Amino acid sequence: MGHGDLSRSDSRQLAVASATLGPWRTAAAVGTVVGAAALGVDLVTGHWSLDILAGPVGLALFFFFLVGTVGGRLRRDTGDRRLRRWVDEHPWQSALPAAGALLVLNTLALTILGSWGLFGALFTSLLPAGLLLVVAGVVGSVKRARREG
Repeated sequence: MGHGDLSRSDSRQLAVASATLGPWRTAAAVGTVVGAAALGVDLVTGHWSLDILAGPVGLALFFFFLVGTVGGRLRRDTGDRRLRRWVDEHPWQSALPAAGALLVLNTLALTILGSWGLFGALFTSLLPAGLLLVVAGVVGSVKRARREG
């Protein structure tokens, strides 16, 4: 399943399918704990405002996607062997769906739950989405290099 054998559509479908490899129950638990802790800190420190939920939800989403995506790169015991091989060969491309989902959901959270405008929320969401992409891509690249070396 070389890169030249696949169309752009097939590559996109594989990238989206690669998201199923992650430990999503664990990721949900970690995201919930981080979001609840951030909300608790905001409540205790008295940062009361209408957008008190925007920050904690953003943190919860980031850690949810971080644990799910990076955990999927590090797991060896689950999933289709061919899909896992494709993910190992394309670490950056396989991280794009999670980064895109984080970008969209964080933008929505900041817009709906916070007092952000759409463009401000979008630009603010670029940082965590980019960070997720870099971390997942580097982890996948290091895993591939260690396997080949």
